[in-house]
Amino acid sequence: MEYKVVPFVASIDRAKNTQKQVAEQLEDLIQNQTNLGWEYVRLESVTSFVNPINGCFGIGAQPGFTTHRQMAVFRK
Repeated sequence: MEYKVVPFVASIDRAKNTQKQVAEQLEDLIQNQTNLGWEYVRLESVTSFVNPINGCFGIGAQPGFTTHRQMAVFRK
């Protein structure tokens, strides 16, 4: 079995119904991948840690932080 993981980031217009927008964008992603022969499996949340930047003698230093991404999983 072959798997494919695609990032999913919804673009939201505050003037519209955001839940509906997100659902439609996920539907579009699933439909596009289905048209390419992939079967939708699930949406996964991936947590990552971005390492801090020390800078030179502390100048330009930036703290590390945790980020969350949504990934759509498909299979053939």
